Amino acid sequence: MNKFDINVRVYFEDTDAGGIVYHANYLRYFERARSDWVRALGGNQAKLMEQSVAFVVKDLNMIYHKSAKLDELLTVSCEPITIKRVSLLFKQAVYNNNNECLVEATVKVGCINPITKSPSRIPDDLLREMRREQ
Repeated sequence: MNKFDINVRVYFEDTDAGGIVYHANYLRYFERARSDWVRALGGNQAKLMEQSVAFVVKDLNMIYHKSAKLDELLTVSCEPITIKRVSLLFKQAVYNNNNECLVEATVKVGCINPITKSPSRIPDDLLREMRREQ
């Protein structure tokens, strides 16, 4: 699983007054794709939180090419580029139904202990699955 995709429908709540996806909502789409990727690997966000494991965005760079519009069905991709013990680097993108890249991003995610707010190792079983699928 080098690249993981999800589909997202653009709803009215995602758009501005002109029916265009509000720029910050692409972050939500990217977050959903990363969360679903972890889920597809057998990870469970609620159980990870119970184990004092959480993922946070450390660095983000986005490039907007074209706008998504109301009612479009989008494909949101999530591709891990680098997987380390406490961090992950993703290449992510949003495509329309014509396979045009609308937005692309690189996202660095860190693993932390949500109680102490300090860096934490990704659990071994999840890390193995992440690396196996890279």
